[in-house]
Amino acid sequence: MTYLAQIVIMPHKELLDPQGKTVAKNMSHVHIDGVEDVRIGKHIEMRVHAATQEEASEIVEQSCKKLLANLITETYRFDIRPL
Repeated sequence: MTYLAQIVIMPHKELLDPQGKTVAKNMSHVHIDGVEDVRIGKHIEMRVHAATQEEASEIVEQSCKKLLANLITETYRFDIRPL
């Protein structure tokens, strides 16, 4: 069966996010007010072929831990659904 995994990777809240700070700082320059903070991360979609949703979840988990996320500076979460 084929599953679609939607993965969100974000910098740890304790770490400075220079990209997010730059965007937040410049919002007022394009007349967007009321924004207090911006955090910028990654959204990844992955199609996984597996016998079960649990197996697909393990494949995504290992992909995040070993390749997609830098666990020292980033956190991740994901949702999986059958296609």
